[in-house]
Amino acid sequence: MQNIRNIAIIAHVDHGKTTLVDKIIHASKLFGEHQQFDDLILDNNDLERERGITIVSKNVSVRYKDVKINIIDTPGHADFGGEVERVLKMADGVLLLVDAFEGAMPQTRFVLSKAIDLGLKPIVVVNKVDKENCRPEEVHEQVFDLMFNLGATEDQLDFVTLYGSSKQGWMSTDWKQKTEDITPLLDAVIASIPPAPFIDGTPQMQVTSLDYSAFVGRIAIGRVHRGTLKEGANMSLMKADGTIKKVKIKDLQVFEGLGKAKVSEVSAGEICAVTGIEGFDIGDTIADAENPEALSRISIDEPTMNMLFTINNSPFFGKEGKFVTSRHLRDRLNKETEKNLALRVQETDREDSFLVYGRGILHLSVLIETMRREGYELQVGQPQVLYKEDENGDRLEPIEHLVVDVPEETAGKVIELVTMRKGELTIMEPKGDLQHLEFNIPSRGLIGLRNNVLTATAGEAIMNHRFQSYEPYKGTIPGRISGSLISMEAGAATAYTLDKMQDRGEFFIDPGEEVYGGQVIGEHTRPNDLTINLQKGKKLTNMRASGSDENVKIQPKRQFSLEDAMEYIQKDEYLEVTPKSIRMRKILLDENERLRFAKKAD
Repeated sequence: MQNIRNIAIIAHVDHGKTTLVDKIIHASKLFGEHQQFDDLILDNNDLERERGITIVSKNVSVRYKDVKINIIDTPGHADFGGEVERVLKMADGVLLLVDAFEGAMPQTRFVLSKAIDLGLKPIVVVNKVDKENCRPEEVHEQVFDLMFNLGATEDQLDFVTLYGSSKQGWMSTDWKQKTEDITPLLDAVIASIPPAPFIDGTPQMQVTSLDYSAFVGRIAIGRVHRGTLKEGANMSLMKADGTIKKVKIKDLQVFEGLGKAKVSEVSAGEICAVTGIEGFDIGDTIADAENPEALSRISIDEPTMNMLFTINNSPFFGKEGKFVTSRHLRDRLNKETEKNLALRVQETDREDSFLVYGRGILHLSVLIETMRREGYELQVGQPQVLYKEDENGDRLEPIEHLVVDVPEETAGKVIELVTMRKGELTIMEPKGDLQHLEFNIPSRGLIGLRNNVLTATAGEAIMNHRFQSYEPYKGTIPGRISGSLISMEAGAATAYTLDKMQDRGEFFIDPGEEVYGGQVIGEHTRPNDLTINLQKGKKLTNMRASGSDENVKIQPKRQFSLEDAMEYIQKDEYLEVTPKSIRMRKILLDENERLRFAKKAD
């Protein structure tokens, strides 16, 4: 037996996975006394740090009591389920982290069900017991019930539970007894997670993630399933379509601390990085050169939503971005599908437009945000959910399980908003000083819902949802009631006109901001769209009048995040995304064209 433990850390968003990994790294003294480091060591890209969520899973290893523990930090959000599904194949056990107040949340259920299906042994960590109103014992019961409902085996239900606070850096078997550090957790990992078994035979390794280096190109990462991989050995690469390619291993590296260490051979049970292999995809098997055998491919849940991605053809195109052509857009999207397994890209009948399929708004918005930071300019259409048909030809649509925790006084408003969008209330119970609501709601009912709920609850609602199943179509859902305010001409918006037009609606621009004809610049108070001229200045005379010359008082513009804007736009609108700006616009910029099109549609 080898002294290796492979564990994945799974949890709901923001329950403290990455903080716990930090403390494990500190406890194992990976850093010298002189080295400086920040918090959230593994959340190393800007987007992850800004949003406080893990998007891409990462590997790190620590040594404790002569045992090597390979830790895989996974995303908590169901939109990044593609990441979770592929990396759990590398683990022998999981650390399930649960917030001592919030308990098991929808995404916890999602990632835990994947781990239980793979037969992984869990250790439950009830985190944040230093929080007010925490209820560790109740949460422990809740997790047991959840595992039982997910069909866990007796061995999986016989799990070890630890209590503690990742932030304060302690873990204990009793939540009332605070310890000095998190070594009880590491002891529990060694005691209850099975060591990685060595399976003898011809070598086999499945590629479960990718890395890239400017010096050696693409690097395949995975767990050696059987046998031993050796540096310089000739191997077979087994592809999805059944083809077998002859390849040679140039270099082998294993994870040591936060980096990698070069080795000459890697045995079964260890996680390693292989360089020198060309043309591989995630899910491919690296196998013996003479008698190649493929491992079963990674199964990924289907996408539930798509969006149209197209090149930026607005009057302001090319002013801010470096990559603006359809060739740039196609290459970048195809590159993304190599490592983002849950994403699909489909060509359309137009050369410059692509349909991109993903797991949800967050999944797609992270891709768009990453692209704009890399210097891409693009336009996206309104998100559309994907329908299916059953054997009788009836339409089925994706239904999501929605959980909202909200102050009691605003719970009624939330229930009203969700039921308007065909949501069904299934559970309503008090949770501390909050009301805990659970709904089943069509995916399309969620588009634009977050904004309305946050407005109705003064920003105090906590919303989470996950895909549940396909069910019969629930009928039409009312969309946005108000129309758009549209700019008539190009030029800078004057403060004078913005002031005079304030009774027409709410604006999304500031005085002096450059706009173009056809750009959506605000929300109309009525259901129809209204085209207005914002460039008109005040008629100047040499007469002064105290009444009409007072200072203009303009309401601040409404700010949109990328997700808000994606959920806000209508069917006949695009979202223009550039490295510096997010603008909404009509697909047809010319007003006469829009009118002609509307008449045809009628």
